Amino acid sequence: MAQKVDFSLYLITDRSVIPPGSSLPDAVGEALQGGVKCVQLREKDLSPVSLFSLALELRELTRRYGAKLLINDRADIALACAADGVHLTSTSLPVGEIRKIIGPDLLIGVSTHRLDEILTAQQDGADFVTFGPVYFTPSKAAFGPPVGLEKLQEVCRLSALPVFALGGVKLERLDEIMASGTAGVALISAVLGFPDAGSRAKRFIRLLGERKERQGLSSA
Repeated sequence: MAQKVDFSLYLITDRSVIPPGSSLPDAVGEALQGGVKCVQLREKDLSPVSLFSLALELRELTRRYGAKLLINDRADIALACAADGVHLTSTSLPVGEIRKIIGPDLLIGVSTHRLDEILTAQQDGADFVTFGPVYFTPSKAAFGPPVGLEKLQEVCRLSALPVFALGGVKLERLDEIMASGTAGVALISAVLGFPDAGSRAKRFIRLLGERKERQGLSSA
């Protein structure tokens, strides 16, 4: 049985946003201390050897804080460092093929930008998806204009998989994002781009928890 998607903040790494004087492991460690329970290692420019070395470092950190570690695209490195799963993109091997490689118990997340991609990921055995960009963000400009809240609400209604909103996520936007029915948010710079990554993560997680609690009360 695949691991449960039991997190609401999905932290994605990017060394380029880390403030001067800090390192990616330091910033991730602070975010984990702040309560982050799932980290995706996504450093596409690194060689396999360098990526594996960093994966081992983050694996040790995530274990220390009882958090999950997913590796972007590289099932081989995920298995080699005993990660909790992989995250796939539109250029990755199909979900079904990756499932054969990693087995039934590890998580598979998939980056999606359209409803049909979500439904394909669902049919092929993924565990959750990220969807976006919801708002404009320079790092996602290549994927076209933002999908917007209305489309986010639609895919959350039609998807049997947990959907994590991605792209332009900020603290002040959490209420409208979570009102769309999303399982949580995926983000990079809104936590890792600040010198106080731990307190930023803590604020996100507290607000996400409060929103989910209000949603539970309103549906009771």
